Amino acid sequence: MSSLIDFPILALLAITAVTIARMRDLWAAIMFTGIYSFLSASWMLILDAPDVAFTEAAVGAGIATVLMLSTLALTGKKDRQLAHAPIMPFFLVLITGCVLVYGTLDMPHFGDPKAPIQLHPNPSFVEKSQHDMHGLPNVVTAVLASYRGYDTLGETTVVLTAGIAVLIILRKENDAPEQDASAETMS
Repeated sequence: MSSLIDFPILALLAITAVTIARMRDLWAAIMFTGIYSFLSASWMLILDAPDVAFTEAAVGAGIATVLMLSTLALTGKKDRQLAHAPIMPFFLVLITGCVLVYGTLDMPHFGDPKAPIQLHPNPSFVEKSQHDMHGLPNVVTAVLASYRGYDTLGETTVVLTAGIAVLIILRKENDAPEQDASAETMS
């Protein structure tokens, strides 16, 4: 049943990534990166990782979009046209992608009951976690929702603070002409 939504979200992620790579309008590309982040957050929710989904939505779609729009306000709105086709970066990305896919070929399938992580859980951990589950579907989700939620909130706060600091550093100095004008009227 979950594959009915898995494949459309993965297809939308791929389509959005290709669209972003082909765009020359930077404002539209930033908006599409926000869409990509929300799709990624949706995918993480399907994988029962709510803390990762929350962080992706807050940081990827929220703070990163604001920072990119702020940067866009300081730069041009259109990407410059390249004089030649970027063949070397394309092949570098292609080779890197192939190496990464090759590295995953010996991994167990998602949810495989014979995977090493499924065969060797500590029984006392599972027994002690039953009290904290509060109706959540499994122990991992209970730990992530109960304990890691505070950690995720802290990480999001740190990133928000860093984003605000970057915005303060990059803001335009509009106060300087007013000070010069007031100094001239006093003389």
